[in-house]
Amino acid sequence: MNTLSSKELLFIVFMLFSMFFGAGNLIFPAFLGNAAGTEMWISLAGFIITAVGLPILGVIAVGKAGSLNTLSTRVHPWFALVFPFLIYLSIGPGLAIPRAGTVAYEMSIKPFLPDALANSPLMLLIYTFVFFALVLYLSLSPSKLVDRFGKLLTPILLILIAIIFVKAILTPVDSFAAPTEIYANNAFFQGFLDGYLTMDALAALVYGIVVVNTIRLKGVKDDTALSKYMLFAGLGAGILLAIIYSILTYLGASVSSLEQLDNGANVLTLVMNELFGQAGIILLGALFTVACLCVSISLVISCGEYFSRLIPFLSYKAWATIVAVISFIIANLGLNQILAISVPILGAIYPLAIVLIILGLLNRFVNNSIYLYGIIFTAIFSILDTINTALLNNSWSNTLSLIPLYAQGVGWVIPAIVGIIIGAIIGKVKAPVLVK
Repeated sequence: MNTLSSKELLFIVFMLFSMFFGAGNLIFPAFLGNAAGTEMWISLAGFIITAVGLPILGVIAVGKAGSLNTLSTRVHPWFALVFPFLIYLSIGPGLAIPRAGTVAYEMSIKPFLPDALANSPLMLLIYTFVFFALVLYLSLSPSKLVDRFGKLLTPILLILIAIIFVKAILTPVDSFAAPTEIYANNAFFQGFLDGYLTMDALAALVYGIVVVNTIRLKGVKDDTALSKYMLFAGLGAGILLAIIYSILTYLGASVSSLEQLDNGANVLTLVMNELFGQAGIILLGALFTVACLCVSISLVISCGEYFSRLIPFLSYKAWATIVAVISFIIANLGLNQILAISVPILGAIYPLAIVLIILGLLNRFVNNSIYLYGIIFTAIFSILDTINTALLNNSWSNTLSLIPLYAQGVGWVIPAIVGIIIGAIIGKVKAPVLVK
């Protein structure tokens, strides 16, 4: 069989959407709307580019290449070993999975605990133990992913968000406030940078092969048909993500005149309290729990499959267990500590992922030298910028600001373009020699 029914394709779209949609996808657009206020639509446009456009292009790029390893090998064999490993650590047990477990606790259980218990490490320990035990149990049968996500978890998630949005439209909270300073001066690019924090462009490089395998399990063997269904699945999930992000950004902006808060979780708590009272906090907790479960299961499966291929003397189930246990341990460091280390790490890795995705989509026009030098120049800038912000308290900023677009937070763009041009020239020079 080389065709999927409309129903099967819809469930795959739902599966991919729920794999992307976790805790960060709830809190970051809500914070953006709250901080951007009247500039929310401009900021949202930038956010959608990095939080929707790039992930969908990433899924398609990996689908075209066949795997992340194949795509990375076009740069260099060493890059193909190191870069995927860093991605899987970042979106897996190092950052994203522990963040999901901790955010689920912060939003679903902590608001209902007495102050003495709410900040107790023991309560976090108990909750995350139960959370990751459930995640592991549901991750041990990856072939059931479409049934669990496409037919159950995603519809629940969408229904919950729809209820909140309809209520917000029927009984609007308040008018939009003026944006905070950073959004007033740099609305589009700040939204663009906020999209990094969802980590979805990195996740896309991992999820691409999961979607390919799911479609193949449905009987699609022809590469042309596979590419077509990958495109449909990516576009469908992208449309859903864009709609949900627009709703969440609107909700955040709707309470901006009441209060401009310091994180998206507090913004959503305020929104739900204004719309539904105490019942809203319960509804929000359910929404976060479902979203965090979806993304954690997806990431444990993806990491388990990757590490079982990389180090095959342990089975998939063994690696899935290891990933879940490490995530449980790191989650108990607390949300603030996890978020504090995530920003510099993402700032270093994300530009490389963006360049790799773009080159992968343009592969028929790109030689290996373009891959190599485009990534090298991007990596040099990203590493220097990360050292500057994370270790040197921005002492190099005056020098780095000489690079165009640095002030907007995307200073890596010009080095990437320079590297691509140099790679193209070197590739042209090498080509006649190789032919000769």
